[in-house]
Amino acid sequence: MRIAVANVQVPFVHGGAEVHADNLVRQLRARGFETELVTIPFKWYPPERLLESIAIARMLDLSEANGLRIDRLIGLKFPIYLAPHPDKVLWILHQYRSAYDLWDHPEYGDLINLPHGQAVRAAVHHADRRFIPEAKAVYANSRNVADRLEHFNGIAARPLYHPPADAEQFHSAEARDYLFFPSRITPLKRQRLVIEALALCREPVRVVFAGAAEVPSYMAELQQLCREGGLEQRVVFKGFTSQAEKLALYAESLGVVYPPVDEDYGYVTLEAMLSGKPVITTSDSGGPLEFVEHDRTGLVATPDAANLAAQMDALWRNRSIAARMGRAGREYYDALGISWDRVVEVLTA
Repeated sequence: MRIAVANVQVPFVHGGAEVHADNLVRQLRARGFETELVTIPFKWYPPERLLESIAIARMLDLSEANGLRIDRLIGLKFPIYLAPHPDKVLWILHQYRSAYDLWDHPEYGDLINLPHGQAVRAAVHHADRRFIPEAKAVYANSRNVADRLEHFNGIAARPLYHPPADAEQFHSAEARDYLFFPSRITPLKRQRLVIEALALCREPVRVVFAGAAEVPSYMAELQQLCREGGLEQRVVFKGFTSQAEKLALYAESLGVVYPPVDEDYGYVTLEAMLSGKPVITTSDSGGPLEFVEHDRTGLVATPDAANLAAQMDALWRNRSIAARMGRAGREYYDALGISWDRVVEVLTA
């Protein structure tokens, strides 16, 4: 079977979605499928660009290449998952969130404030409702993404979980004095909330951030916040880290703090569980809540600095409880049976 995996690419940005697509291609090839990654560049501003992107996706002919049939198209992200194909399966990472769950978000909604935003939103909804059902099967990478699709579009999708990259390499080691927050530095991940919480902690909690800054101005804002709060000795920004360094930072952390806004899936949660570490997340973080059970595999705070600080303090004070929750997280991950064998079996059926 010849398979095209279809994704979009923001030039010079390589995050979870890009890692996901690369891993899927690698896993399909490892099981004997002739597979190619097909991408189109994506630009969401000004809003009219979204309409052009939809049109580009619909004009693509991915039924064959160089005279040879492409047997299956696996679509991952908007808008390329709208591309026509006689044998298309969707594994949706997320829709265009500014037209859906982030539309009227007081902090992160942007399309709502832009010229023609309402009309563009309507066009995105129309395209999704009309063309997603063309697929012979629709899957989502998490229950959270599937629920959004059902809520906004009335389209049913089955969640299909997958392991993070290099899952077999994650391990646990003796905990040192820091909480770990690995993620792109971007407002939706809410590093600012963690720093605000850190300023309210009663314990000498330290946080190590790892990840590249997506928006330099946001990084500058975080650094200024640390200076104003006298937190320079309790916050470390590692920037981009190698895989080996990231594995070590997970393994030696006391726990992982990860409070994004309504995350789609969140590799961080699964990577923490594989490392035997508890996760502190928030009640509006979406995907992580599919795996984090309060007081069992981690701690769930309300999305405010004071309550998040209280949970960070609790983990810092109770090392034996942190270790117990970390072990429970690893056991829960193992019990879920998440594997690429299952993913490939489903997507190629």
